[in-house]
Amino acid sequence: MYRFSYADILGDSGAEGREEERLALDHAIELLTRAEKSGPSSVEAAQAVLYLQKLWGFLIRDLSDPHNELADSLRANLISIGLWIIKEADQIVQERSTNFSGLIDVNRTIRDGLR
Repeated sequence: MYRFSYADILGDSGAEGREEERLALDHAIELLTRAEKSGPSSVEAAQAVLYLQKLWGFLIRDLSDPHNELADSLRANLISIGLWIIKEADQIVQERSTNFSGLIDVNRTIRDGLR
């Protein structure tokens, strides 16, 4: 079985990879914005949380890969942010939080940093 890194799949272009990540984060922000309007027990919230957890799970795996070319400190910081996002999304699923705005803000900041 072959194991490809995110960089292998997207090719050697870092700009292409950043654009794909930016688009994925755009979609997460869009889903979270809809979920915020619909409420934490809505279908929109469930869809947003599921997408966000899958996205950040993927990003964390990529950031944990020793072949990832980002600086170690940046990778560690992004992994910490990703873990917070996943935990905060879990809190929404468990109806212990309605912090969609915090998730939107953090994901928007990360997305904007990819430009």
